[in-house]
Amino acid sequence: MESAELIAIIVKLGVGALAAFFAIMLWSMTRDSAWLFVIMGVILRYGEIMYSTFKLFGILTTETLFFGIPLVTILLTNLPYAFFSVAFIIMIVRSRFR
Repeated sequence: MESAELIAIIVKLGVGALAAFFAIMLWSMTRDSAWLFVIMGVILRYGEIMYSTFKLFGILTTETLFFGIPLVTILLTNLPYAFFSVAFIIMIVRSRFR
């Protein structure tokens, strides 16, 4: 592994940790459903960053396959965007029906 790649991973982990930390802080202050879905998406995105880092360093190796594709990778890659989409839909519906 090159040092540039290692620095990129460290930066991604640091920025993701900050985003997840602030998302958890906001979670305790809000009761808005759209914001809760955004927060869950950010936290799951950080989980995907951690998972891919663990896989890169060989800490996690076993995976359940779903049609030949790792199930955890599918979920952690796509669920944050599904949560973001739900949050955006909630906000669109709120603004349309006011």
